[in-house]
Amino acid sequence: MRTYQLAALLVSLPVWAIAQKVAIDSSRYPALKTMTAAQDQAIMMQQLGIKKLRPGPSGNESDPNHANYDEATANPCPQLPDALITKGGKKVTTSAQWWQVRRPELIESFEQEMYGRLPKTIPAVTWWVKVTDNELVGRIPVVAKQLIGHVDNSAYPLIDVNINMVLVLPQNVKGPVPVLMMFGFLPPALPAPAQPSPADLETINATFKEMMIRQNPEMKAIFDRYPAYAPITRLPGPNFFAPAPTGDSPPTEQLLAAGWGYCLLEAGSIQADNGAGLTRGIIGLTNKGQARKPDDWGALRAWAWGASRALDYLETEPQINAKQVGIEGVSRYGKAALVTMAFDQRFAVALIGSSGKGGTTLQRRVFGEAVESLAGSGEYHWMAGNYLKYATAESAFGSKTGCDLPVDSHELLALCAPRPTFVSYGIPEKGDAKWLDQLGSYKATVAAGPVFTLLCARDLSINSAYNANQMPPLLTGLLDGQLAWRQHDGGHTDAPNFQYFIPWASKQLNYIRMPK
Repeated sequence: MRTYQLAALLVSLPVWAIAQKVAIDSSRYPALKTMTAAQDQAIMMQQLGIKKLRPGPSGNESDPNHANYDEATANPCPQLPDALITKGGKKVTTSAQWWQVRRPELIESFEQEMYGRLPKTIPAVTWWVKVTDNELVGRIPVVAKQLIGHVDNSAYPLIDVNINMVLVLPQNVKGPVPVLMMFGFLPPALPAPAQPSPADLETINATFKEMMIRQNPEMKAIFDRYPAYAPITRLPGPNFFAPAPTGDSPPTEQLLAAGWGYCLLEAGSIQADNGAGLTRGIIGLTNKGQARKPDDWGALRAWAWGASRALDYLETEPQINAKQVGIEGVSRYGKAALVTMAFDQRFAVALIGSSGKGGTTLQRRVFGEAVESLAGSGEYHWMAGNYLKYATAESAFGSKTGCDLPVDSHELLALCAPRPTFVSYGIPEKGDAKWLDQLGSYKATVAAGPVFTLLCARDLSINSAYNANQMPPLLTGLLDGQLAWRQHDGGHTDAPNFQYFIPWASKQLNYIRMPK
């Protein structure tokens, strides 16, 4: 009987899950390198001929080396690269010139100098639905799926990459529905796992008690002393009288109430968020456990690649409108969401939360987080190795700063055009620190406008008279165009802006919630 049960289990598992049990002859493959972040960074500096990097500033304003927060010295090179001037010096005046000439030029520069190139060959991802559950989130019936995306590691089985994702779709609206993909730190969980009925729970408890008594006969006397005790209990059931979601409700509930689905993606299951992990994850797998080259991809581009593979799966779901999938993230995942939107044109809309340097904030600005911060051992793994050049104090090629970068964040935002892109920030008083340089992000959003306009999309200029040096007042949303901005009065989160983002995005996508 046990043999039959094991065989049935093996049949139900993906082939790759079974294959992992087979012993691997590691001598057949390049040895997997294990290094600290500092050691890996030192190897990259050696490849680039860098002797010394400038240290990043301290976020503590009382430290001698604290970050600059003086606007008078924040713009050492205020003239930004023109997103609509080609490398050959020609003005881009038509959409054809943008798509055929200028956009490819910008992609090339961002890949070479900031985020890195994808390898020519990346193994395929096979998605496996681990759990499908019919649940109730508040009063909303949903179908929730826990998914695993296994990356083919047959060429280098010493590294295993399995992408964790949860997909939740409302069942009370006519599909297909839009979906917002959201980057997260932790393995995503199903929102409200269905619970056994009272009768089923009684059977489970009776069986569980019998098993425990067989394992330890002394348990019978204990259960006899507490005859009504149930070792296994139900979680609280849905509250059908709960009020409808409001702006204070979790963003996921607001999305479901608006007829959207959502998808939670664990970034760390794609690529670890540290330099020591660069010889692991998808970057390590494609490099066969070896150190990166200067133009190889960093974690931001790897996370974006993982989001694209998740979108591959969403395109197979008939309940999803694959032309209306958005991408969202906060902080480092705000950076990743922006990179995702810029490089993969299949994503229809983006919510970029508090992304700072490497995201929407201008690289040329010296305010709060600096280029040197991103080049430090705690963050350099987000970027391509070549990015270290712009924090160089001593090297074979001299010294460079953010002013030497051929591109800047307004051009990364421009790569999203004409698709709807919402830039979100909070306030320093609540925890969205000055370090993130809200004004620098606003300047970049304004500067991206001409590309949106060229492509017949509305930028921020149609909303108000605010210029690049004057942010709109707090809680003033510039939401009339495809390029949007709003600073909420909360902290390091974009949650307070969801009540504005959802109707804005639904309008941009022409999505009307149709009840069943």
